[in-house]
Amino acid sequence: MARRRFGGRTLARSQALQLLFQAEATDRSVEEVLAGEYALSDEEPLDEFARQLAVGTDEKRDEIDGIISRASTNWSVDRMPSVDRNLLRMALYEMLFVDEVAVAVAIDESVELAKAYGTDESSRFINGLLGSIAHELDEA
Repeated sequence: MARRRFGGRTLARSQALQLLFQAEATDRSVEEVLAGEYALSDEEPLDEFARQLAVGTDEKRDEIDGIISRASTNWSVDRMPSVDRNLLRMALYEMLFVDEVAVAVAIDESVELAKAYGTDESSRFINGLLGSIAHELDEA
C-alpha cells in the first residue's frame, strides 16, 4: 500500500492515534509516553492539537469505552483491533468534548485514518459504530 501523507488536522489526528497506540501497547498513559521517547511515522514535529487530542482521549478513556461497549453489540472493546479501538476513542472524544469539531468531521476523519492504518473492514466498522452513536447523541 502506498504511504499516505497527511496535513493539518488530519496529520494531528494521525499523530494522536500513534501516541494512543504506543501508550496502550506499553501499558502507560499518554502523558508517560510524551515524557519519554516516542515515535511518529512522519517527520513532522508533534502538533499541539495532536497532544491535546491524545491526552484528552486518554484521560476520558474509561467513559468513552463505556459508550463504545454499549453501542457495540458484537464486539467487546478488548476484542477490537487496537487501531480501531483507538480511532473510536479519539473520534468519540472529539464528538463529546471538542466543541469546535463537528460530529461529521470527527467521523469522516476517523474513517480516513482507518483506511490508512486499519484492516480492510476497519473503515466500515468505525463508520457504522460512530454513526450509530451520533444518532443516539442527537436523540438525547
